[in-house]
Amino acid sequence: MKSAAMALVVAGWVWGWVTAPESMRPRGVPLSRAALYTPAAPGDTFTCLDGSLTLPYSHLNDDYCDCRDGTDEPGTPACLNGLFHCINAGHVPQDISSSRVNDGICDCCDGSDEYASNTNCVDTCSELGREARLRARRLAELRAAGARLRAQAARDGTRLRSDLHERLTQLDAQRAEADRLRQESQQMRDDAELFENAALQQYRDAEDAERRQREAEEAVSNRNEAEETFRKFDSNNDGVVDVSELQTRVAFDKDRNGEVSVEEATFFLAENSDLPLAEFVEQAWPLIKPYLMIGEGVFKPPTPTAESESTSDSETDEDDNSEPEETEEEEGDDEELPEAEEEAPEEHVEEHHETTPQYDEETQRLVDTANEARNHFSQAEKAVRDLDSEIEKLKGMLDKDYGPQEEYATLAGQCLEFNDREYVYKLCPFEKASQHPKNGGGDTSLGTWGDWVGNSDDKYGAMLYSNGVSCWNGPDRSTRVNIHCGLENRVVSVSEPNRCEYVFELETPAACIDHEAEAGEARQHDEL
Repeated sequence: MKSAAMALVVAGWVWGWVTAPESMRPRGVPLSRAALYTPAAPGDTFTCLDGSLTLPYSHLNDDYCDCRDGTDEPGTPACLNGLFHCINAGHVPQDISSSRVNDGICDCCDGSDEYASNTNCVDTCSELGREARLRARRLAELRAAGARLRAQAARDGTRLRSDLHERLTQLDAQRAEADRLRQESQQMRDDAELFENAALQQYRDAEDAERRQREAEEAVSNRNEAEETFRKFDSNNDGVVDVSELQTRVAFDKDRNGEVSVEEATFFLAENSDLPLAEFVEQAWPLIKPYLMIGEGVFKPPTPTAESESTSDSETDEDDNSEPEETEEEEGDDEELPEAEEEAPEEHVEEHHETTPQYDEETQRLVDTANEARNHFSQAEKAVRDLDSEIEKLKGMLDKDYGPQEEYATLAGQCLEFNDREYVYKLCPFEKASQHPKNGGGDTSLGTWGDWVGNSDDKYGAMLYSNGVSCWNGPDRSTRVNIHCGLENRVVSVSEPNRCEYVFELETPAACIDHEAEAGEARQHDEL
């Protein structure tokens, strides 16, 4: 009898049995797997859980790793890929790596992982379990309170979506009516403009005739002025104006060196040495006239008089040769020349704008009617554009996923802020995320609404905002929003774990799910 008892104790040490009354299983094995480690009859063998090897039960926990999956050594550190089960009575059971067994560190709160080391582990499971249960109770209370708020948010979200659909139906009807009014006002505008154009055509014809007459008169005046200048420049009356005759005209001293060079005179003769009257008017006059206009009053040929016609050619030449000093004094330096060129067109424009057409009473009535029709059409067109914009916005809101029960819908339209030392971060759910420096400057986009990116168990556990402002030599900024249960909507922290990748932690009642209440409802449903 004594020998049998001794044999049982030895076997318990070799196998590493847990000698609890509810089980006889090797050390490190969870209760759920106890049957896999208990021989059904004497002589039974143990098969590695991956099926790779069969061995005697005496090889379990013998501090030698036989199985490739480490399942033969759950209570020793022999297998690096093995797992040791901490019972942790009074707290939460735990699985740790077998390599941490008897390593001198108390990993299990009950100290069962250090059964063969010199480490004196204190059993803290009861204390830890009490704290964990307190936290769990508080979390359950939070989830229960949050779940009530979530239910209200879901009702509000459902009502909001219904209101959006109703509003969209109203806008569609308004848009159809606005489009009808636009088409009517467009037809009225087109009809009014038809009568207006017919009435104004006679004024346009008169203006065209006046313009053609004015152009013809200007052409005659310009030719007369050119011919008069030709006769003045043709000092020897030989029927041509040559280079030497232009050299006596200081107005053609382009470089202001006190004399007119052959090259300068040739330029004003259109690169000819001399020109008769017809070619002078056609080729040289367009080059000469601007320079005469610059010095108008000094070089502009005077209107012929009887006294001037009797003046001899020699006297004319003397007058011409005496002009340079007076010209330099009166014209000033080179910088004044461009100003003289620019002033003339401005005066012409002002005179042109001063002229306003005057219509007869019937024509003016048609113009006023057309103007009013154009204004009505413009207003009708704007009304359609405004309705299109609002409809597009509503459709965008309705296309978004606000959760399985519309519980996140009430977050739309809100903006939540979080302050740290340098920035004010802003999250506008379903729209955008941004940051604003506290020391001044504009907003920086951290991304616009993308999609829900939670895991397979909770799709609505995270949001993604992408395509923000590009970082310097880096990617576009983006933001992930992790969502947690809370009694109010607030951003509790912001971080940047990777360059240009931001993480917001958001608390909201919409994320509060009372699993116990839902389980109770499911049981009631099953019973029914």
